[in-house]
Parts: sequence; structure tokens; C-alpha cells
Amino acid sequence: MEKKRVGIIGLGLMGTAITERLLEHGFDCFVWNRTRTKAEPLLALGAYWSDNPLADCDRVIISLYTSDIVESVIGELLNTLRAMQLIDKLSGKILIDTTTGAPEQSAAMCAHLATLGVQYLDAPVSGSSEQTRRGEATVMVGGERNAFEACNDLWPVLSANIYHIGASGSAAKMKLVSNLALGLNRVALAEALVFARGIGVDPASALEVLRGSMAYSRVMDVKGRKMLTEDFTVQARLSQHLKDVRLILASGVKLPLSETHCQLLEQAEAMGLGDEDNSAIIKAIQQCQS
Repeated sequence: MEKKRVGIIGLGLMGTAITERLLEHGFDCFVWNRTRTKAEPLLALGAYWSDNPLADCDRVIISLYTSDIVESVIGELLNTLRAMQLIDKLSGKILIDTTTGAPEQSAAMCAHLATLGVQYLDAPVSGSSEQTRRGEATVMVGGERNAFEACNDLWPVLSANIYHIGASGSAAKMKLVSNLALGLNRVALAEALVFARGIGVDPASALEVLRGSMAYSRVMDVKGRKMLTEDFTVQARLSQHLKDVRLILASGVKLPLSETHCQLLEQAEAMGLGDEDNSAIIKAIQQCQS
């Protein structure tokens, strides 16, 4: 059976994990990144470089840092196609945007691309790059149902759980809801471990008990040991979650816990921890003790 072609734009932690996952499952991956050197390990695994995945593939996955960057990159690639007089060849293509971005910008991108005959799905991933690499993440999708179903062969590869939320922009909203709860679970665990040490309870023992109690959350499995050992090898960058919390607060909904969380993340970033794993939030809480 002929392999299926998929484009990937953006080769950060998540884009790389997605590409590795697709290669593992027999897809032909055509990759693009502003810094081409990031593609080299994937090319060694069998991916192909593409100067413009929008031209080379009918389905293209986008994994970038913000909605503004998505708009900029897609704009550049579209302008290249216009210059090559290929813009009319886009009809029927599907863009799958896994970026955690602003819902209103996702909806606007969908409307703009529709004028070119391109279908756009906002499909943010709930889970770290490592969970995505193992196929354990959750993907939420917003956009037209027919475009969603046209990617039915991709979803089981990309995620353990897949939810079609509704119209374009709805998945971007749901991802912020998810990240609010996930982030507060993580900072609550960090504070609990700092509290345990502060009152003379061994933090490792506390983590073991918490994992067997009604206080349990999956964050304890993924981040607990990292916090105890201060192994902040990146699964998801702290600064990236700060970006997401700022998007959450920009909604205008009064969220006192998220406001405090934002302050702690900003404190951690000021401590030079922005590029570390988001479990490094424990260091900001520890600093509050001095």
C-alpha cells in the first residue's frame, strides 16, 4: 500500500514528536522549519525536506509557538505560492493546527483560508511531547466535520483520545480550559511537596501517599519525580505554559488562582527557568520560603 504524505510545519518539541510518530507508522513526512538544522535528525529517520509543504501535501500539520507565528509563517508560504502562480492549486487541502493559540485567531485563520478553498482545523494537543511521542496525548479538534473525518487515519496515530469539539476556534478554547486545570494541578503538586518538606514530611514519601489517595492526579506520575530530583529536562517548557496562562487571563474571566499561577510562572521565568521543563515551577515556590 502506498504511503500517505503529510506535511509538518514547525519542528519544536511537539512538531518533532508528531513527525517521529508519523514516521513510525509509515507516513511520508515532508517537513519545514525556519531553522533547517532542526530537521536534520528527522531527515536521518526518513523524513523529506520541503520548501513549501502547502504545495507538496494535501494535509499539513502546523506546530508553532503562537497564533501570530502561525499567521506569519502561513502568510509567507502562501505568498510564495502566489509568486509561483500556484495559489489556485490549494483547493481541497487541509491544515491541522496543533498550536495552543488564541481562539479568535484560529477562527479568523479558518475564514481566511476558506476563501482559498483550504479547510482549517484547530487541533491542539493536551499532553507533553513525550506523551505525544508515545501516542498517549489527547487531541481536541475544531472545524468542519468532513475535514475532521478526512483525517481519520491520522487521529489514532497522534492521540489516545480524540474529540471533535465543534466549529473552528472551539478546540482552541477547550485547550485553554484543559491547560488551566492541568497547570493548577502541577502548581498544587509543587506546593504540596514544598509544604511536606517544610513540616518535616519526606517529600518522596508524601508523593507516594498522594498517588494512592483521593488527591491523585496524573501530573503526579509525569512531574512528581522530576520535582523531587530537580530533573527539569524539557518535556514542555515553562515559558510556553506562561504564554498559555496569559491567553487564559486575556479572556477577561476573573480567575484568581490563575492570576497567582501567572505570577509564580513569571517569577520562575525571572529566575532563568523559562526554557526548563514546567515542573521547575517548584523552584519559584521554594524561593518564596526564603
